[in-house]
Amino acid sequence: MVVQTRVCPPSDSMRALVLFVCLSLGCLAQKPQRCTSPTLLTGSFSVSTANEKLMAYAKYSYDARGKRIRLREVGSFKKKSFHIDVLLLYKLGVMYKINYRNRTCCKKPLGAQFHPLEIPQNASLLGQVVLGSSSGPGQGLLVNSWAGELQMKKGKAKYMSTVTEFGCIPVSTLFHTDKSGWVVTSFFNNVIGLVDPQHLVPPPFCKDAKLEIEDGEDPLTFYSLF
Repeated sequence: MVVQTRVCPPSDSMRALVLFVCLSLGCLAQKPQRCTSPTLLTGSFSVSTANEKLMAYAKYSYDARGKRIRLREVGSFKKKSFHIDVLLLYKLGVMYKINYRNRTCCKKPLGAQFHPLEIPQNASLLGQVVLGSSSGPGQGLLVNSWAGELQMKKGKAKYMSTVTEFGCIPVSTLFHTDKSGWVVTSFFNNVIGLVDPQHLVPPPFCKDAKLEIEDGEDPLTFYSLF
């Protein structure tokens, strides 16, 4: 005896429900997530302040694994030009100010903890936008903007960070403290990896540099460079 079972086609309401569930899951899957940038990065960025006292351009090498950052920066501060070449070694707690022309090295204590390029867990999503155009392939860049506060030694700091949706590559950062006001950093020409790993190693003439500590001087931090 064969029992035949009739399968009824789904109703319009069922189709609508299935479609709604699929769309909802798709939206949840595409919701921007807090992220961490690649552990090795090379690139450039510009820095400026709202009061126009500072304008600078820098090339950087970034190693989150070894907690090392190299900055080679030129710019102007209060209408005076400057050039700085520094190597920040957070694991050793020191910073080298390097002068290749004179082949000299100034070794200073580094007071701040290493903060990787990432979106903090307490950051709030401001929105997702396309930089450029979404009219055709390759015409735009999908980015996410986040905002929050950081507890610093001397009060709180506000920030707004924009990173790419794919890869979490930094695009721009706005950082505010009562002392400096708003500082705007814009990243460009980023490359994943280290173009020259030797940039994160002190040059040979820094080997005999002595740690310089002056009475009453606070250890340097990343933000004290700007």
